[in-house]
Amino acid sequence: MDAAYNLARWLAGNDHDAQDVAQEASLRAFRFFGSFRGENARAWLLTIVRNTFYTWLRKNRPPGNTVEINDETLDIEDSSANAETVSPQFADSDAVRRAIGDLPVEFREIVILREMEGLSYKEIAELAEVPIGTVMSRLARARKLLRKSLAAAFNPGDKR
Repeated sequence: MDAAYNLARWLAGNDHDAQDVAQEASLRAFRFFGSFRGENARAWLLTIVRNTFYTWLRKNRPPGNTVEINDETLDIEDSSANAETVSPQFADSDAVRRAIGDLPVEFREIVILREMEGLSYKEIAELAEVPIGTVMSRLARARKLLRKSLAAAFNPGDKR
């Protein structure tokens, strides 16, 4: 349940909405427990949380709050020399949380599932219903966006 709430919290962006999503996902999991085939229970529950979030998002947020993922929006060039050189010891947890929270939801979910929940690429691909290559690509691009965001946060005067 902690993983379910954690994913809901990161996707929704706040505790109140995350509680609604996690509660609805728990009810759905209970209702559809008979369809569980005994594979990875955690991945099964996180899939329900993810699907519940996207249903909640369509009902509660205007369509303009999501980013359409295509090759043009994913082609992120970093002209800053310092974006690649942010040292982890200088990154504080609040800055990292803000940077993750600022990612488009499609990237944010991949980062959370891989880095915080420890799911494999294969598990994430099945959960998100995308090819493994897409998972890897989104994760690489999310990491690049995070580096760029953290570089800007820790080097605000550097305009290179």
